[in-house]
Amino acid sequence: MKKPTLIDVGKESGVSAITVSRALRDPDRVSVALRKRVFAAIEKLGYVPDAAAATLASNRSSVIAVLVPSFSNYVFSDVLAGASSVIEGTKYSIQIGNTGYSALTEEAMIPKFLTLKPAGIVIAGVDQTEKSRKMLKAADCPVVQIMDASDDPIDVIVGFSNFQAAAQAVAHMVEQGFRRIAFVGTRMDPRTQQRMAGYRSVMEEHGLFDAALLVTTPQKSSVEIGRHLLGSLLDTVPDCDGVFCNNDDVAVGIALECHRRNIRIPQNMGICGFNDLGTTSQMQPAITSVNTPRAEIGARAAQYILDRNAGQPQPENRNIDLGFALQVRASTQRTA
Repeated sequence: MKKPTLIDVGKESGVSAITVSRALRDPDRVSVALRKRVFAAIEKLGYVPDAAAATLASNRSSVIAVLVPSFSNYVFSDVLAGASSVIEGTKYSIQIGNTGYSALTEEAMIPKFLTLKPAGIVIAGVDQTEKSRKMLKAADCPVVQIMDASDDPIDVIVGFSNFQAAAQAVAHMVEQGFRRIAFVGTRMDPRTQQRMAGYRSVMEEHGLFDAALLVTTPQKSSVEIGRHLLGSLLDTVPDCDGVFCNNDDVAVGIALECHRRNIRIPQNMGICGFNDLGTTSQMQPAITSVNTPRAEIGARAAQYILDRNAGQPQPENRNIDLGFALQVRASTQRTA
């Protein structure tokens, strides 16, 4: 059976092959009614666009490469959902790479994605190797770093300050009367290290910093590891009265361990998480957490790539800070 062509789609939808090509390459340049006719014809005939030919014609494919450190982390699931909501109904598609929190793995993956001639690249954080930065700066496509803030992005960055978010959370705990506040962190990726730096700055400012209150592990985050780390913390610092956690999994684990040990929250232990993924608000008592705009970050990153591919210039402000919101709940409220 003969493979349908652009000409066949044009005849079926009553337009020229050039118009069909335009509808596929840049749907926003044709009317909604015409677009529906073209796509109805494509579905009826079973036409499959030649991606390689389209790439040669435009010097870019319709692929948006997204490099994230984890597939299982709900933070990046939300980012991907946000990006997908923007490209839905367009010619663009997302291809995902998992760097496993390794800058060297990321460095090895970048040239493989560049061979696809992507429409754009979304990449987590600002901790790329020098070689990775050079490759990304030389890439013939928009590059969006996410989930962080920087005055020197490769192209643009969409995110928030992990340092400031942590500092605001810890300052709140100090205001509520907590004094022996520990930092509990897992994985210790660069974003977690920025959160630890924010914690430390506030504790030092108030004369409360004690290195014994820093509890970290290279292990990945989980509720179980949160329970274990609280036990280790209380073995060495029994007068600890608060914990700022690098994420919500750890915070939930610490809360469960407090319940097991009959430690009252917040009377004897304050707990604050990070990212506000949903579980924290459902705990009893509900856990304070820093809400981060994960889906919006993904959406803004994808929209930037679409805008640049449509010919719009790079924005004057290349550090797009979407901020954060401290969701104060019962776990840290000692005073009215």
